[in-house]
Amino acid sequence: MHNYLFTYLLLFLLLASCQPSVEELFQAGITSLEAEKYEESIAHFDRLVAKDSSHAAAWNVRGVAFFEQGKWDQAIGSFTKSIELDSLNYKPFFNRGNAWMEKQAYREALIDYNRANGLDFRQSDIYYNRGLSLLGLEMYEDALVDFDKALQANPEQPAVLFNKAKAQLGNNDPLNAIATLNEVIRQDQRNASAYYLLGVTEMSALGNKEKGCTQLKMALSLGYTQAKEWLDEFCEE
Repeated sequence: MHNYLFTYLLLFLLLASCQPSVEELFQAGITSLEAEKYEESIAHFDRLVAKDSSHAAAWNVRGVAFFEQGKWDQAIGSFTKSIELDSLNYKPFFNRGNAWMEKQAYREALIDYNRANGLDFRQSDIYYNRGLSLLGLEMYEDALVDFDKALQANPEQPAVLFNKAKAQLGNNDPLNAIATLNEVIRQDQRNASAYYLLGVTEMSALGNKEKGCTQLKMALSLGYTQAKEWLDEFCEE
């Protein structure tokens, strides 16, 4: 009988020693995430939080894996759990804001970006993404402030400039929007969306048919098919 107990105890100890540690599970989850093996990554983090449910970083990265799969609600749930465990880290607030943005819940996103910014004002991505949420809420002047702050960190950002131009148009400032769109094209000469918006703005705001049609033709040549409607209606001789 004692031999059996000793054997069972030895087997239990061997099995326990073979179980991966929390740190090993975390690193395995990160590795799977970086390899775009999202289900595998989530499985690692699920095992981790079953061992240690207070691991805030694991909940955050688990949320990222759900986000990459387009599972916004599951991502939000995981980010929320991370925030409950560590409310001083900007990352889960920022990540949850991104998930809200995908759901077009701009006000909820804005709240999270504000919290993230309050925790780390040096992160330029927060300014850009918060600018997008403000753009979605049609708060154009505030959006422009954030886009400019993002551009202070790096002026060579066509996506930021493009959305800045959209905010300028929303703010009834077509001249500055045109200047911004021209800067987008200078930085990215194959940006079909910028050519399209520039062409539409030249024609509708300034009545400049020749310039507008030229830009629309460029947009169409780069694959922006919506430009064809404007070209057919306004640029056919």
